[in-house]
Amino acid sequence: MLLKSLVKPKGSLVTVSENVSLEQALETLEESGYRCIPILDETGTIFRGNIYKMHIYRHKANGGDMSQPVTTLLKNATKFINVNSAFFHIFFSIKDLPYIAVLDDNNRFYGILTHTRLLDMLSQSWNVNVGSYVLTVLAPGNRGDLESMSRIITKYTAIASVISLDGQEGELVHRVMFTLPEEVDKKLLKRITAALERKGFKIAEIENLADEK
Repeated sequence: MLLKSLVKPKGSLVTVSENVSLEQALETLEESGYRCIPILDETGTIFRGNIYKMHIYRHKANGGDMSQPVTTLLKNATKFINVNSAFFHIFFSIKDLPYIAVLDDNNRFYGILTHTRLLDMLSQSWNVNVGSYVLTVLAPGNRGDLESMSRIITKYTAIASVISLDGQEGELVHRVMFTLPEEVDKKLLKRITAALERKGFKIAEIENLADEK
């Protein structure tokens, strides 16, 4: 489920009411510096959709009436998640959006989850700040592959984190990315990779996290 700590709450956001005009919405957007902000109902509790600066400018450039209500150019009305939504659902919902609206258990507007905040969370779960190397290991997708690779690595060191990526369409392999803890040096890394390769696992890439810090 979504951690509420990841959500930027309503009280800290710039929003517009559904009753403001396009001209007023553009002024709010310009003052805030954002390219997109939520539209709420009169009570400030119901999410109506988003308004994008680019759509207002396009409307204005084409001679459109700027006194029309902001809902004239409303977008993403059905793009929202619940505070209890599963991460799998969140990833697909936010895919093409700068942020996604978050509703509480009563379907009231709770806040937004931004792309940046979600990526920060993934970065933290990857433990890149306390790791030494990331091994990308190719596996044929057989049952027990992840267990076998993990067992080999843990003979030498702990595993800081692991992410399994499904193969692309037409591929018969899976990519498994292991983050090794900070104390792993080049000598130990070489022993680990050699052990994996002896068991038939191919090392596709080794990333030195020291280069990223």
